[in-house]
Amino acid sequence: MEWFESWFDTPYYHLLYSNRDYTEAENFITKLTEDLQLPQSSKIIDLACGKGRHSVFLNKLGYDVLGLDLSRQSIEFDKQFETQTLLFNVHDMRNPIDADPMDAVFNLFTSFGYFDNETDDKKVFQSVYNVLKPGGYFVLDYLNEEYVRKKMVPETTITRGDIDFKILKKIEGRHIIKDIRFEADGNSFHFFEKVKLHTLEAIHSYATECGFERVKIWGDYQLNEFDREVSPRCINLFKKKA
Repeated sequence: MEWFESWFDTPYYHLLYSNRDYTEAENFITKLTEDLQLPQSSKIIDLACGKGRHSVFLNKLGYDVLGLDLSRQSIEFDKQFETQTLLFNVHDMRNPIDADPMDAVFNLFTSFGYFDNETDDKKVFQSVYNVLKPGGYFVLDYLNEEYVRKKMVPETTITRGDIDFKILKKIEGRHIIKDIRFEADGNSFHFFEKVKLHTLEAIHSYATECGFERVKIWGDYQLNEFDREVSPRCINLFKKKA
């Protein structure tokens, strides 16, 4: 079992990241859909949807949404939100997506870069490409490698309720590794996250190899222009060539 399969399925993962700013996320998604000029009833996949909050919000904006995630526990939780225009399924993003042709696929909040094998990275782009309509959009919201290298804090403790998460970060080769240790329910736990520091050039290479063209890059959730030196995010907008 790979690290993300075990860690993402625990309640502690969701507890650690429970402080995420969903207002900022919803504002970002609103700006994004307005910029793309996606008409209501467009079909969107939220790829690696987690607990489904962004899928639900997209659906409230009037879109027909399919949320996909590897975590069975997350998808079981998400099923309570299903409607005729909002569905959730367990799915490994490396595999072909069984769905009608889509207008857009969103992969948000660093939900890529988990795989050691470059072939797996390329499989993600291929599966997205194959499920999109000609002219459809792929939004890949990723970390900015340069920013991460400059701003990384090696050691920190985050307290959630009565649990202290002790976190060590380091860069090994092309990966940033987050070592997470904590005690809960009378037990000691140890998990880690390992995300590849994909360069802007590598991401572009994967996309063009599949048949995408890069339309633009934003540097943050306010959709400001990307600056390699100071932008906290690297939000790629790709378009499937018609």
